[in-house]
Amino acid sequence: MDFLRILVAILLPPLGVFLQVGFAGAFWLNILLTLCGYIPGIVHAVWVIARR
Repeated sequence: MDFLRILVAILLPPLGVFLQVGFAGAFWLNILLTLCGYIPGIVHAVWVIARR
């Protein structure tokens, strides 16, 4: 299941974080990072998924 979440996180970083934590602060932070740049959003999403 983590592999699928990481794949989704690469394609749509906020969706990958949402599947992991819901509407928590990490989700909103990921949206902000993704708006600033696609790569920071991906890095944060993979980090959130790997951490939990």
